[in-house]
Amino acid sequence: MHLLLDTQVLLWAAGMPYRLPSQAVDLIQDPKNRLLFSAANIWEISIKRGLGRSDFRVEPEVLRRGLIENGYDELAITSTHAIAVGHLPAIHKDPFDRVLVAQAGSEGLLLLTADEMVAKYPGPIRLL
Repeated sequence: MHLLLDTQVLLWAAGMPYRLPSQAVDLIQDPKNRLLFSAANIWEISIKRGLGRSDFRVEPEVLRRGLIENGYDELAITSTHAIAVGHLPAIHKDPFDRVLVAQAGSEGLLLLTADEMVAKYPGPIRLL
């Protein structure tokens, strides 16, 4: 299975794994699963860190390097993903979450999220 992690789940997996539900730990640790993070995750962290948000203190460069060193693959944002965002229902206003939903749908990935609003989208999404 190919798993794309939303930003909150990604931050928990990288720095606070004790916050992850056991089902998420099982999926993330399963060697048969391919783990991905999106350029949107790093972009969101960069912006929110720059705004001084206390829940986004991690340095994006350090996080990206650590994810790659731990076997995660990086998913770029393409024009196909940008077009798919325009076809999403207006459930959630957060542009980063909308890109992640569009990427999961376009690429056939399962999006793991802790956000109930994101989980309302149709498609391959699992609420943790």
